[in-house]
Amino acid sequence: MSSVPAAPATAGPPPATGAWREGDPPGRRRWHRRSAPLELEGGAVLPGMRLAFETWGRLAPDRSNAVLVLHALTGDSHLAGTAGPGHPTAGWWDALVGPGRALDTDRWFVVAPNVLGGCQGSTGPASAGPGGRPWGGSFPRLTQRDQVRAEAGLADALGVGRWALVVGGSMGGMRALEWAVGEPRRVAALLLLACPAAASADQIAWAIAQVHAIRADPHWRGGDYHDAGPGRGPHTGLGVARRIAHITYRSAQELEARFGHLAQDGEQPRFGGRYRVESYLDHQAAKLVRRFDAASYVTLAEAMNTHDVGRGRGGTRAALGRVRARTVVAGVDSDRLYPLAQQEELAAGIPGANGVRIIRSPYGHDGFLLETEQVAALVRELLGGAPDPDPTARPTG
Repeated sequence: MSSVPAAPATAGPPPATGAWREGDPPGRRRWHRRSAPLELEGGAVLPGMRLAFETWGRLAPDRSNAVLVLHALTGDSHLAGTAGPGHPTAGWWDALVGPGRALDTDRWFVVAPNVLGGCQGSTGPASAGPGGRPWGGSFPRLTQRDQVRAEAGLADALGVGRWALVVGGSMGGMRALEWAVGEPRRVAALLLLACPAAASADQIAWAIAQVHAIRADPHWRGGDYHDAGPGRGPHTGLGVARRIAHITYRSAQELEARFGHLAQDGEQPRFGGRYRVESYLDHQAAKLVRRFDAASYVTLAEAMNTHDVGRGRGGTRAALGRVRARTVVAGVDSDRLYPLAQQEELAAGIPGANGVRIIRSPYGHDGFLLETEQVAALVRELLGGAPDPDPTARPTG
């Protein structure tokens, strides 16, 4: 088994934030700018809000073929495509999108926004606030419902009155569920992957530990670090948060099979060296600090902790009963962060969901991202019964 490579020595210190900033290459991004301030659930008002998004395919004249794909915590709008200027990584679900694939762009108009509060082009802590400087620590707290309201504005701007399918996993699944409960007439089909009806105490605890790791970094400076020089951002705290999170994203069985008790090549843990699993976590942390923003991580983690689809709706059962979409709920059999019992609750409460589909994977929570053939089958199942869009539509490629 090969060891995990270290970051190149010539890479130099990372910038204070890995966020996309004004002046960076736009890549495939487009932007929806909201004309009116967004009133947030907590009472604050967010002026000048915008969402970055990407699309594939073409919207049919009857607007019946739009699919909304919602990303997880450290994802973004770059659902498909190669890495390149403006996009530090390749598409995170590339295998699902394109001609002949489950999200067939010869038939479907696929939309992937960067979540409100994110750091890859949407309004968030790293973007300019009312005074022109980054919002930083003054960025208001968000909830999943705030984020869905922002996405509903994007749908309106695109002319999409009803999504043929809304799909999301993990944090994206929370928002997909909020779409189906809060806007039931706008969702024809729904795919929920590895997500809960409400954040559990265990999930909140893991997230809070990550948030505290970031805020304990001396370079956090109350969240106002975005104009600091390279190497002067809260990289240590964000790296610790990523290590904690990644442990929960993978299964104990996979980590044991891949790394066991072995030392990293050329190192001796008894004398201060690292284990292979430790090197692996270091590698994951080093990658994230170059493409993500610590304050966005805090904002999104805290928003995930607010997730409770039954809040103000008479409880979970009453809220789930509002879903009108054809629904498939799926979980990963080795997921220790969002265990199958949570998906069973969703399937039991959503009319017509007909039980939980099991994604078989050794990879834990990340299985919903990695087991693309199994996910593709679920997507095809939901879209297979959808009426064909207007045949005069032609794909853009």
